[in-house]
Amino acid sequence: MQLSKAAIGQTFKIERVEGKEKVKKFLFTLGCFEGEEITLISKLAGNYIVNIKDSRYALDESMAKSIILEA
Repeated sequence: MQLSKAAIGQTFKIERVEGKEKVKKFLFTLGCFEGEEITLISKLAGNYIVNIKDSRYALDESMAKSIILEA
């Protein structure tokens, strides 16, 4: 399941990150990689507010679609 389809307030494990190498590298610098937990805090104006390793980040919809979560 893509992060963009996740329910707000739930915590998931990241299965993999897809997309272009530039996007993968950026998400990796945020701590977004296979096996890491991610929580969707809210969706605001097309941005996805997520919590990764006790830090909050805003991701656009294309980045949210590139994060695949374990079912």
